Amino acid sequence: MGAVELSRLQFGLTISFHFVFPAITIGLAGVIAIVETLRWWTKRDVYDRMSVFLARLFGVTFVVGVVSGLVMEFEFGTNWSAFTGFSGDILGIPLAAEGISAFFLESAFLGIVLFGRHRVSSTIRWISGLLVFVGTTMSAFWIVAANSWMQTPAGYRLFTDSNGVQRVQLTDFWAAVFNPSTLPRTMHTVASCVVVGSFFLMGVSAWYILRNRRSDVASLALRIAMVIAFLGAGSMFVTGDLQTREVQQYQPLKFAAMEGVFTTSRGVAMELMALPPNQDGPANAPSVAIPYGLSALSDLDPNGVILGLDQEPNKALWPPVALTFTSFHLMVALGALMMLVMMIGLFFLWRRTIEKQRWWLWAAVAAIPIPIVAVEVGWMTAEEGRQPWIVQGLMTTTQGVSPGVASTDVAISLGAILVIYTLLFALWLWALGREIRRGPDPEPSPAIAGGSGASSGPALPLQSGKETD
Repeated sequence: MGAVELSRLQFGLTISFHFVFPAITIGLAGVIAIVETLRWWTKRDVYDRMSVFLARLFGVTFVVGVVSGLVMEFEFGTNWSAFTGFSGDILGIPLAAEGISAFFLESAFLGIVLFGRHRVSSTIRWISGLLVFVGTTMSAFWIVAANSWMQTPAGYRLFTDSNGVQRVQLTDFWAAVFNPSTLPRTMHTVASCVVVGSFFLMGVSAWYILRNRRSDVASLALRIAMVIAFLGAGSMFVTGDLQTREVQQYQPLKFAAMEGVFTTSRGVAMELMALPPNQDGPANAPSVAIPYGLSALSDLDPNGVILGLDQEPNKALWPPVALTFTSFHLMVALGALMMLVMMIGLFFLWRRTIEKQRWWLWAAVAAIPIPIVAVEVGWMTAEEGRQPWIVQGLMTTTQGVSPGVASTDVAISLGAILVIYTLLFALWLWALGREIRRGPDPEPSPAIAGGSGASSGPALPLQSGKETD
């Protein structure tokens, strides 16, 4: 492999590993905000202990996410200096905003929820829980805004500097940040992360019940997570449809690769199951498709025109069709599988027999990684579908790599990253497993709950199950 391919592999590994942790923390932050609201509103002790437990899981994952994300930031300078020099005037703003505002917002108020909850009023703690979610969402927004500008650049002008190097200059901040793909991609990303966090909590709660570690927190958390996961999965499909329509409008080659459409035509069928197409054309292989389905869904017209890859005669500018097609359809299939799990679970929840369905509880535990894989292949679809461009229509990936970096240098650093990330992942699993084995704080006994609520310990019992401002 050359320096370009190794640099792409290294960055792909870095972002894929890193994205696991923000996906979980964004989702858990949403659940924490809901639980903190219920705690503040009802004054019930069970929500207090559930919030503390969730904050511990969040904190362990948040720390690893920060550490793994630093590597990605450095790679912009080491492996992609030509790209950073070309687009730094624009991309530097959202990346700085993410670090200055969003990161410090979520980390500061997480500290209040986790360590200072007995030193502030109930209302301040509730607001802190909400601001943790605001911070994680803002972080997602700024990162997605930067990446979306690479997908659908806006608010810039091209110019040549004194050294004869072409660069982009920011001309309209709002147009650059709110480029055509920012909002639909942000909504879809946040909805997907909420599903990740709720499936994570649902699986952990199901594990407690299966291990006969039944508690009021585990039972209630299972039900809350199921409802959030179902609503999040529905939002994921709605926002995914909005994003796909945006891709069809602004990145028609990516859309054609996602759907495996090579020839512009009317009344195009929607492929449900098919072998990955070849780069030069679809394979003559059996498939399961809905006649006229793609045209009907995309244009609301069964005879609508779908632009194929033939709109671009230069095949060198085509995305890698097989990889884009496969990752997109795998993402959709995993989304459908998650919805099926939730539909069955909600049926048992409605019948009030959910904790007796051991096979479903095991399915919930096994389903923890499914939404994580779904967001990973969804991100792969977005990035591979943009190739060969690093900035759509402005700079190719080959042009963006650092000119002074040799393939040997990248290979050595890639090996080091693999070792470090393996150790970091093992450390995260160990720390997370320790917190899960520890579990939520137990329910206070009636004698303790009826006594004084004053305590400085981490599992502060609340007087009569209530909390005062």
